Amino acid sequence: MRCAWVPAEDPLYVAYHDREWGVPVHDDALLFEYLCLEGAQAGLSWRTILYRRAHYREVFQGFVPERVAAFTALDIARLLEDPGIVRNRKKVEAAVENARLALDLALVHGSLDAFFWQFVGGRPHVNHWHSTAELPAESDASRAMSRALRSAGLRFVGPTICYAFMQATGMVMDHVVDCFRYGDLAFEHSEKER
Repeated sequence: MRCAWVPAEDPLYVAYHDREWGVPVHDDALLFEYLCLEGAQAGLSWRTILYRRAHYREVFQGFVPERVAAFTALDIARLLEDPGIVRNRKKVEAAVENARLALDLALVHGSLDAFFWQFVGGRPHVNHWHSTAELPAESDASRAMSRALRSAGLRFVGPTICYAFMQATGMVMDHVVDCFRYGDLAFEHSEKER
């Protein structure tokens, strides 16, 4: 059984759920990618972003923060003409500015990995939900992360976006207990704690 939010007839969604969602991420570029994509998704469905993700990776140069931070006004104008991404000026500009600010956070904390994972004490928080209806939209940790990101100047980083980011990157493990991934990931987390 899978989490109920996964459309069984959608192979891309199934692959995302089965292979990525809730798996701990410690790579700075991948963490930045998830942060940007969760921000791009604000007000839209995750499916909208998931089906554009490969193109996002291409035009945002792998979401390597140093590369995105170097984007110019011409790069932003080019992106706003690209039908392969969500062409929302505020979201595109935020991704570029967030890259610059993320580099500052990485400098202060040693890495983006260290910055983000501090909000869960360095290891995944494993929840024990029985239904997707129980999943919260935000948490104390996502509110704290949002406050820290906003105070650093980042945009599209509200507590709900931060919680979705935490779920996607495995900072919180929100597969329901009946989902086949729950057992796999809960076991991995408990083994690492030994």
